[in-house]
Amino acid sequence: MNRALFALALPLLGGIGTYASPLVLRQTITTLATAQISSFKPFTFFAAAGYCNPSTTLAWNCGANCNANADFIPVASGGDGGSVQFWFVGFSPSQKTVIVSHQGTDPSEIESLVTDSEFFLEPLDATLFPGVSSSIKAHNGFADEQAKTATTILSAVQSAMSAHGTNSVTIVGHSLGAAISLIDSIYLPLHLPSGTTFRTILYALPRVGNPGFADYVDAHASVTHINNKEDIVPILPGRFLGYAHPNGEVHILDSGAWDVCPGHDNTDSRCTTGDVSNILDGDLGDHDGPYDGVDMSC
Repeated sequence: MNRALFALALPLLGGIGTYASPLVLRQTITTLATAQISSFKPFTFFAAAGYCNPSTTLAWNCGANCNANADFIPVASGGDGGSVQFWFVGFSPSQKTVIVSHQGTDPSEIESLVTDSEFFLEPLDATLFPGVSSSIKAHNGFADEQAKTATTILSAVQSAMSAHGTNSVTIVGHSLGAAISLIDSIYLPLHLPSGTTFRTILYALPRVGNPGFADYVDAHASVTHINNKEDIVPILPGRFLGYAHPNGEVHILDSGAWDVCPGHDNTDSRCTTGDVSNILDGDLGDHDGPYDGVDMSC
């Protein structure tokens, strides 16, 4: 395990509690059908394309990840993969939606992981998130990363919506990119027309904020976050530090089944928090996938 991720994970070596509310435990865990799993695949490729150099996503010639969504029309891209994560925005005619994608934490790029290692909870920036209560707090590193591109991405989304006559926006990302995209999911609705519809599909999402943040996400966004087997990143930062996941977990089991886990941090053994109780029970090798055959790389 690299040093930056270890620094994030270290507090979990002592394990975490197993508390879950009775309501969560009573809710039914269901398994997605094959057709439901397949419906995520175009978005999985969009998330993987977030790892590709902006010059290739702007030209949409990034190889297999671009070829999988061949009709995509890019509008803007950016980032340097170091101080600013790669990102791109465009329109998917086949999915009938604007796509926003953010680069994640590539294990081979230590610089990208630095963002994950020094963290604390803080209120969201009042300028970017007008009207959001100061009791709603997010990981400061993730929030700082989102802020670097927030207004540029907003402008690109507005351009894409206008150019293609759509009111649909879908936000994707993996790992650090998932964290940035989750914050985008509550940022963009504050600045786009009220008739805009949003969907967020994330992979290997770390915990991003406090329970108030998770509740706000539940109330204002439509989120699915997909975790692969024993990946340790989704159990970080620890719940004992005041972090919580929003609703929307889908956990890929060793059997290949995709189980829908209701509630925040469901502790059933078929869900990530229950399956990976601490980092020693996990496997960082599961972090990049595969997600229905797609690995998170360019």
